[in-house]
Amino acid sequence: MQEARTWRELLGMIISDNKMKQHLVETLKVTSITLTRWVSGESAPRPQNLRQLIAALPQYRDDFLRLIKEERGVTEETLLPAASHEEQRVIPAEFYTRVLSAHATTNENLRFWSTCHLILQQAIGQLDPERQGMSIWIVSCMPPSGPYQKVRSLRENVGLGTPPWPSNLEQDALFLGAESLSGNVVTLCRPGIIQNMEQEHPIVPAQHAEFEKSAAIYPILYAGRIAGVFLVSSTVPNYFQAQSFTDLIQQYAELAALAFEPQQFYAPEQIALCVMPELEEQKKHFIHFRSLVQQVMLESSFYQNPINNLQADMIVWQRLEETLLHQPDLGTQ
Repeated sequence: MQEARTWRELLGMIISDNKMKQHLVETLKVTSITLTRWVSGESAPRPQNLRQLIAALPQYRDDFLRLIKEERGVTEETLLPAASHEEQRVIPAEFYTRVLSAHATTNENLRFWSTCHLILQQAIGQLDPERQGMSIWIVSCMPPSGPYQKVRSLRENVGLGTPPWPSNLEQDALFLGAESLSGNVVTLCRPGIIQNMEQEHPIVPAQHAEFEKSAAIYPILYAGRIAGVFLVSSTVPNYFQAQSFTDLIQQYAELAALAFEPQQFYAPEQIALCVMPELEEQKKHFIHFRSLVQQVMLESSFYQNPINNLQADMIVWQRLEETLLHQPDLGTQ
């Protein structure tokens, strides 16, 4: 693409690609004629439209800002909400205080969930301020199991979303394994970023969730060991191109480590992920998850060894993991 002299000229080059034009029509909720009029100068988008335009094209963000700032009468402050400024792409200092306070005062049985939920609420507001569509999961390693006592799978643990995803993702939680991008990140203990699910072909032939067009995955680490990953998915291709944006996600992954206990972090030699069944196959086994948890709690009471809901929940996850790993042609023992 040749260098544009104005932001309108840049937009014209972008929408010459019909796929990009359709993406903007759907994302901005405008007609293709409106886009053409913006390019020609027949009409001018409102500041809100310009903010949405820049957010919808993160790969051109810096170019748009530079060209718009050069246009007389328009400033960067007019175009971008404060949360989108480069200097704001850090976790606010006061939020660290909130997390540390919650971590210190919350009941042990609720600490993991409440700390994760607090972090995810802050993260999704900062990472998707325009609510274009994002899901964020804290994915954790399952406890070691099998004859060799290795971590054989991951579980989607706590998750939040913005439309088209539901706000509470936990009812859709499933297993991830060696076939997943998250599994690859856990195995290698290094981040993984896919800018366009439809164009890029990673080494791992990963499944990806409905609506997911790009993803950034950062390991949750402590002293060279790993507890899981911080998984961010977007409906927008190329959403994670800005370095400051991925740095922010890494900061949240580092903060998420506070939610885990030291024994929940595993050394690389303890990781031996298996291939898990496809998502649709897994869903069949999770239909009765809550009733299975209740059954486990009743069994524990019957044998006079009562357990709490979190313990019963983990027992069911472990039983389902074992069942799924013994599906034909899946995993390794």
